[in-house]
Amino acid sequence: MGTADAVPGVSGGTIALITGIYDRLIAAVTSFDVELVRRALGGLTGDRDRFAGAWRDADLTFLLVLGTGILTAVLTVTRVLHVAINTRPAPTFGFFFGLIAASALVLWSELHLNSRRRVVAGLVGAVLAFVVSGEAGAALPNSPATTAFAGAFAVSAMILPGISGSLVLVILGQYERMSGALSAFQDALVGVVGGADPSTLAGPGVTVVSFMAGGVVGLLTIAHLVRRALERDRATTMTFLVGLIVGALRAPVASAGANLAELGRGWTPETVGLFAAAAVVGALAIFAVDRAAGGIEL
Repeated sequence: MGTADAVPGVSGGTIALITGIYDRLIAAVTSFDVELVRRALGGLTGDRDRFAGAWRDADLTFLLVLGTGILTAVLTVTRVLHVAINTRPAPTFGFFFGLIAASALVLWSELHLNSRRRVVAGLVGAVLAFVVSGEAGAALPNSPATTAFAGAFAVSAMILPGISGSLVLVILGQYERMSGALSAFQDALVGVVGGADPSTLAGPGVTVVSFMAGGVVGLLTIAHLVRRALERDRATTMTFLVGLIVGALRAPVASAGANLAELGRGWTPETVGLFAAAAVVGALAIFAVDRAAGGIEL
């Protein structure tokens, strides 16, 4: 799931469906509420049985093991992708484009646009993502509040089949910043262990902590709202989410152009060819995942 969510276009929720842990994951994440926290805190004061009961109800052992795997993969994959984005932007963002486009095709085939409400939901999602993927996303300030906001939506998206947390970051124009911050934080952490000044952790550390704090808030709030929306009208909600994926196709094209410009280059027949070839590879990867899953049923 961590590897999938680190790559825009591949959903960790889809991987959870393939491996058969999706229902357990949703139940565990949405089990957190005020009463559960109260029971856990009460157990810490001496009632071990009460604390153990809260631990079991939240399925925390499962979440901790899964979370460790996700974190390890995210830290590894984003580091590689950050280097690729800064050195080979055309094929890297082309690969992302293929992943996103194929995801939209696979999921769209499962939708039934047989009502005006669903058509409107899909259009609203597509337009929203298209607009935010452009100048609106680039206009967001690089502040802890923005990072927390992005973290809340990105982490919530991680548990949804079809849309990945990293895709949300791409739409919001925060993907490169977060991958860079994670890489810088890892380098600083290794440096501190080796005897470097701990103050080097401050810059990237603020970004990473802000993102994680937003993610926790997102899981405790947005994830519950999404679950209710899915329970109330699953088809319309999923149509909106797939619309977001379609609209997000603008993001990798715009990002590739911006990164090429930073390198003093532009769109040439060669870079277009690299972008297109990588897009084909990304699309084939998604079709392979869909086939392994036996088809994703929304």
